[in-house]
Amino acid sequence: MGPLHKLGRLPIVLTVPAFAVLLVVFGMPIIQLFLTSLNAPAFSVVNYQSFFCEQSNVRVLFQTIEVSVVATAICLIIGYPTAYLIVAASKRLRIALIVLVLIPYLTSGLARTYAWVVILGDRGLINNVLLDLGLIPSPLELIYNRMAVYIGMVHIMLPMMILPLVSVMQGIDKSLMAAARSMGARPFAAFGRVYFPLTLPGVRSGVLLVFVVCLGFYITPQALGGLRDAMLSTFIAAQVATAFNLGAIAASAFILLGIAAVVLSILGLDISGKQGLALQPARKSGSIRLPSVGTLTRYLNELAAPYRSKRWTAKLYQAGDDSRWWNIVGIVFVVLTMFYLLFPSLVIIIMSFGAGTVLKFPPSSLSLQWYRSFFNNPWWTGALWTSIQLGVAVAILSTIVGTLAAYGLSRTFPRLRSLLTMLVLTPITLPVIVVGIATYLGLVNLGLIGSKIGLALAHSIGSITFVVVIVAATLANFDLRLEQAAKSMRAGPLQTFMRVTLPLIRPGIIGGAIFAFIHSFDEVVISSLVGGSIRTLPLKMWDNMRNEMDPTIAAVASLLSLLPVLWLIALYLTSLRSKQGAQHALPVPTT
Repeated sequence: MGPLHKLGRLPIVLTVPAFAVLLVVFGMPIIQLFLTSLNAPAFSVVNYQSFFCEQSNVRVLFQTIEVSVVATAICLIIGYPTAYLIVAASKRLRIALIVLVLIPYLTSGLARTYAWVVILGDRGLINNVLLDLGLIPSPLELIYNRMAVYIGMVHIMLPMMILPLVSVMQGIDKSLMAAARSMGARPFAAFGRVYFPLTLPGVRSGVLLVFVVCLGFYITPQALGGLRDAMLSTFIAAQVATAFNLGAIAASAFILLGIAAVVLSILGLDISGKQGLALQPARKSGSIRLPSVGTLTRYLNELAAPYRSKRWTAKLYQAGDDSRWWNIVGIVFVVLTMFYLLFPSLVIIIMSFGAGTVLKFPPSSLSLQWYRSFFNNPWWTGALWTSIQLGVAVAILSTIVGTLAAYGLSRTFPRLRSLLTMLVLTPITLPVIVVGIATYLGLVNLGLIGSKIGLALAHSIGSITFVVVIVAATLANFDLRLEQAAKSMRAGPLQTFMRVTLPLIRPGIIGGAIFAFIHSFDEVVISSLVGGSIRTLPLKMWDNMRNEMDPTIAAVASLLSLLPVLWLIALYLTSLRSKQGAQHALPVPTT
């Protein structure tokens, strides 16, 4: 019993519950899915050959890559300057802008997709305004095309690009840019040579997250795109719903997974600027081969040095007229970005109070009829109650298991911690349709397809990951000397955790629980695969969007758009209470 007793005292044991859930529901099925794609035990690539032999499959594959690359590029082009301007703002304004980015990030993706359906539809907001003004004779084709898909996808993914960039940019020392300017570098040169290389980790994280999620997009392309804009995830979902050929489905899923793995391997390389250092010897060798060019260059630089010095001195104390215009451009850019992120939800909220039989903006008169229709309809309220039950169950399970795993990982050896953290992050770094297919197989093995327990386990796969990430980030700032001090006072491990560690990491735990609930409450793709006859609120919304476009959805979407505000208030109050508790816990100095 001695070795077992020692093993039980190791922190790594705390990660066992989390990895048990991930392994049974997702890990082992993904291996089974891979073997199925290879026709195990015969082991052949016939399923992959069949996929690439179909020209339509190859077209959908390249179309998926194209849409994902373009959407990611647009997010980077808009997100990078937005993040830069947010970090450059004053502290209060920066906090306000980050909150404005977080609100759409926490809002249901299905609700935001529905908002764009209402805005871009043939009788949507834009067409109605243009028709009323007499600018167009007939509605424009703004929906069911590639442009509408890009608008919807970028709107959903833009916060996921901005937030990692802001996180990295806030840690950059601003004096580095000032030092570069003091050495005579122009603003763009200082930015390109000093600031931008330091932001590459944020660029890499944002691009990777956005691209991988875009690969697995299912709802938005199907709701806003036409038949020519189908993604591979839509193709896989159609295979699941019609001819359930598991070999072909597995091959399609692993082709999509292979693309994500290639991008992950490329962006996982060190692109922090060290490659440029490796080029320096080549440049030196070039100057040795062409001494005349190097000598001429140095001579011209020496001739231009007095002029550059005089010009730099003149510019140093000159009033910056150009900076005022750049400030105006920056303000306009941030305002337009925030308008793009928040306007769709605002439109839905206003239109949900309309009194007519159809949605109009602005509504001719105000009424609560669509909210009464929602709360008086047992189908809607039943779906809402199912989502709440699942969300609470998933939040409890994921918070307990994820917190234990995060605590165990924080006390584990660095190399082992890095490996285990990568395994925990797998469910949210893979295309969601692949995760859904693997989870489907896992629940089939457990006999839980079409049950609430199965749905809760399926939702917990991603929720556990969010809890681990958030709690681990909180534990990274935790002072281990506090635990050591408690143990020196003869407090046991459990008492130390409950009395010292838990109160200090409580904001992270609550934040993880909220994100776990949101992830479960907003889940559509996995729920559609494993839910069977069970209808959650997002699934009910999706069914209505595809079939009848009941205006009641506007009331549901408006409620989902207001939820993030409640979450942020709850997080703020929790953080404030934690800070006040920490201040009261400080010893009062005596004289």
